[in-house]
Amino acid sequence: MARRLGRVAASLMTMAAVAITPAPALAGAARDAVTEALSRRLFPVLDALGHDPAALAAFRARPDMDALLHAREDRRTACAGDVDCVAQAHIWTPTEIALMVQAALSLRDVPVADDGAGAQIRREVEGINAILRSYALGQVPAYPDIDGAGTIDPRERQARLRAAAWIAQTPRKGSAQALDSSIDYALALLDVSDRTDAIGFEPLTGGLNAPAMARAKNIDWKRYRYSALIVTGVGPEVDGMPLSPFGKYHLRLAANRFADGDAPFLILTGGRAHPRATRFAEAQEMRQALIERYGVPADAIIIEPYARHTTTNLRNATRLLMAMAAPLDKDTLIVCNPGQSAMIENPLFAQRNDKELGYQPGAIGARLTPTELLFRPSRLSARVDPRDPLDP
Repeated sequence: MARRLGRVAASLMTMAAVAITPAPALAGAARDAVTEALSRRLFPVLDALGHDPAALAAFRARPDMDALLHAREDRRTACAGDVDCVAQAHIWTPTEIALMVQAALSLRDVPVADDGAGAQIRREVEGINAILRSYALGQVPAYPDIDGAGTIDPRERQARLRAAAWIAQTPRKGSAQALDSSIDYALALLDVSDRTDAIGFEPLTGGLNAPAMARAKNIDWKRYRYSALIVTGVGPEVDGMPLSPFGKYHLRLAANRFADGDAPFLILTGGRAHPRATRFAEAQEMRQALIERYGVPADAIIIEPYARHTTTNLRNATRLLMAMAAPLDKDTLIVCNPGQSAMIENPLFAQRNDKELGYQPGAIGARLTPTELLFRPSRLSARVDPRDPLDP
């Protein structure tokens, strides 16, 4: 019996050690629809490499990348299966990130943001680090009340780290595992923590948004003063509450303003934020209330069910305007309570955008009423940023 237990222990140690090396790209590897969608949403450049084996091999074969990636493999191997060591070893150092950025400048035929492949690779690798620090190393995220894994039992934490390492090692079709195991390790950490929030409503052009998206194709935008009314979220703090008191006030404001006929669409923005891991997406709840309580047509409503902050309310609304082919040189109207509206107008909000997003999602314009502000959207909002892995 003792010998049998010893063999089992040795087998587990071997499996743990194997988990720290990069997974081979096997032809028979199965697709994982959830991880694939999450990878595409969070890491568009790295994901594109995973779907192009020749480009991935060429990228890895660069002398600078070959040395870097082997050094990272050696660092993980030295952990000998210690899950905490493995997590730390997956972190990308500033020097390694700089080399990845330089190498990315040579990439072709990959999804590129307005600021180039190098800047996008930097965001993606720093996004991997952000996931590891929060979900593996237990560091406090930027917004601890709604981000991260929360407080979990130490044994559960160990189980998640072990499982994530094993999952990252198990081949997946279309993965960039052959480049570096940190990519699938980060994705697995979100998966085992049940924080795949970023793909909860994909594709946003379908589902509940399909009627409005279809209508947008035939809209004469010149007929309207504003391309849309943007209704920002104010999440509840009470567990089990679908809409906050302020949220219900926003609905009344939005329904009245929409009835004026100045805009063809309402963009409702608010995700699953308050309280932590709530099952209610605020935008979805607002949509249902506007239809049932106020009789707003479904094909006039666009939901943006990911944003968890006012900064991303405006960024994500802009992304939907782009998806609708709305003219970005036309004003929209932000509709919300006087306190939130004043906060958006305050120069400190622009500073917050620069700090959290790295740019302004649009230009705040004139105030029309205590609850209404003009907003001119910016194409910079299209940048994907997995440093916020629940809403990139």
